[in-house]
Amino acid sequence: METRLTIIIPVYKVSDTMDKCVDSIVRQKCDGMEIILVDDGSPDDCPKKCDRWAEQDCRIKVIHKENGGLSDARNAGLDIAQGRYITFADSDDYIGDDTYAELMDIMDENPEYDILEYPVCHIMKSTEHQIIGFDERTYRDPINYWMESQAYNHSYAWNKIYRRRMFDYVRFPVGRVFEDVATLPQLLEYTKCVATTKKGMYYYCDNVNGITARARGKEWRMFLDSHLNMIERCRKHPLFHQYYMQVVNIQLYEYELTGDKPRLKRIPIKRFCGLGCILKLKAIVINILGINALCKINKVIVKATGRR
Repeated sequence: METRLTIIIPVYKVSDTMDKCVDSIVRQKCDGMEIILVDDGSPDDCPKKCDRWAEQDCRIKVIHKENGGLSDARNAGLDIAQGRYITFADSDDYIGDDTYAELMDIMDENPEYDILEYPVCHIMKSTEHQIIGFDERTYRDPINYWMESQAYNHSYAWNKIYRRRMFDYVRFPVGRVFEDVATLPQLLEYTKCVATTKKGMYYYCDNVNGITARARGKEWRMFLDSHLNMIERCRKHPLFHQYYMQVVNIQLYEYELTGDKPRLKRIPIKRFCGLGCILKLKAIVINILGINALCKINKVIVKATGRR
């Protein structure tokens, strides 16, 4: 049988959660699945758990490697992936029932799709749930997808199905955190058609020990870098002001953590539609005083109030 879909799952220090993740995937009613567990040098019992899963299910392959980080683990999976399409799962998350079957039906019916994005349920430690949902839409221009769907707010690697050939040109950046927002814009350069769907569900679980939760100044520099690389590609889009103000918030937080000279260029905001009151106020300050002044004012306010 043809391998239709490869699911790549990096594994590192997730002994308490990986079984739930892998179980949610092996139970998917999707023909032609290949599951790659990448043991990224985990020092606990995760390597043995990976091997046990491979013994139980012939669709599972295991890679044992030295620790190289999330990007390196994903890249190792990509190196041996056989699927016509690729997706990812983090081993502290899980997948809704029948998700992959529904998504692959869509991909089979629409062979022009290079990327298909599906909904996310963000499960917080407070037991609250937040749904990131999508309309059924097709984007022939990847920049329209980035701007109109606000993909910059959900550039996750894991809630998307990708055509395999796209990774002939792109790999995840090793040694970086917030690697997804660095990778998706690169993939979009090789994308002719992106679609979003209401079907399926990826369950993203908060992890207080995760890389993102522990990110500090160095990591936020990387996050800002990725968006600075994307800003100029989007500048002529009618929704640019909304994206720009989101990047302003990233710049403010990076400045708060590091004190580095702001790197985001001052671009006067001429449109305010779609901006909340606080973002409008920040845009006015930028127009009058500039980015440097806004960073300094914001840092004083945060220090005085303890609120961002």
